[in-house]
Amino acid sequence: MSNATTDTMSGTTTDGPIAVAILGAGRIAHSMAATVRAMMADPRYSRLVSLYAVASRDDDRAREFADRYSIPVSYGSYDDLLADPRVDLVYIATPHSLHAEQSIMCMRAGKAVLVEKAFTVNADQARDVIAASRDTGMTCVEAIWTRFMPSRGIIDGVISSGVIGEVQSIEANLGYPTTGKARLTDPRLAGGALLDVGVYPLNFIDMVMGGRPVARIDTTMSAYSTGVDAQNSMTLWYEDGTMAAATSSMTSVTDRIGSVRGTDGYILCRNINNVESIEVFDGSHQLVSTHAIPAQLTGYEYEVASTATALRAHAIECPEMPHADTLRMMELMDDIRERWGLRYPGE
Repeated sequence: MSNATTDTMSGTTTDGPIAVAILGAGRIAHSMAATVRAMMADPRYSRLVSLYAVASRDDDRAREFADRYSIPVSYGSYDDLLADPRVDLVYIATPHSLHAEQSIMCMRAGKAVLVEKAFTVNADQARDVIAASRDTGMTCVEAIWTRFMPSRGIIDGVISSGVIGEVQSIEANLGYPTTGKARLTDPRLAGGALLDVGVYPLNFIDMVMGGRPVARIDTTMSAYSTGVDAQNSMTLWYEDGTMAAATSSMTSVTDRIGSVRGTDGYILCRNINNVESIEVFDGSHQLVSTHAIPAQLTGYEYEVASTATALRAHAIECPEMPHADTLRMMELMDDIRERWGLRYPGE
């Protein structure tokens, strides 16, 4: 990397943009490539990150991807990426079932990682990845973009203002017909609605509740022909009596609304996967206020910037999604799947 020095302890750059490499060349990898390219052209981020490389198991596919986004380096194997000392941060964009192995592999090679959700297949794998982060001192972050977006702070501010009173219940849903994508129906790749889209309503709820412990779970799912969950419903009961309901589906289009309901009013958030508007209503269902969402490049820039900033500070986690939050969410999803009797091959 030009005009950059390297920290001899961690192998990461301390001057010049963080060199980002993308591992995998699927749909979400394209979204991340477009994001980092946009960040490079934005004065807020241009000195922070640079899109340096892409790796795929197919050399031609990697080269085509690199050409499309003007990426300087492409690799036809993951080992080649690991061997390049110029790579600082690896965005892992492969199926869930590969995240743990690849994250640990990257960190042991001196690369920080931004791992696409779901972080891993299960909590045991998450513990292994987090342990590797602590052992190596490498930054390791789950790429659940809603945790990093400005909308999170806006929702928190409305709740803390007291305008809706004390929160009593929460509801969130997300669903898209995606059964045509083989990886999402394959149990060997940890497919199903929960790990693909169900993470968003559960994270929406967890952000509102501030990580408070769940006292009881009532849940059910309908299975796809391959055995993974096609649709699911989850009701979480908290120790203080708050009720939270989450649903997700890979067979139907849902309204994607998140609602936070209090003793004096409620909040409606349109599109919990990337909040588009926040409306506050009083106890008479009258609109009290509407909160605009700041313009964004793609929405992924916030998680990239936070991870790069943590890497510069030699921190192993980000405040928006610390390891404790990632592990808590993986444990919650393990608990839910156990109640369904859904286990993936190899677990």
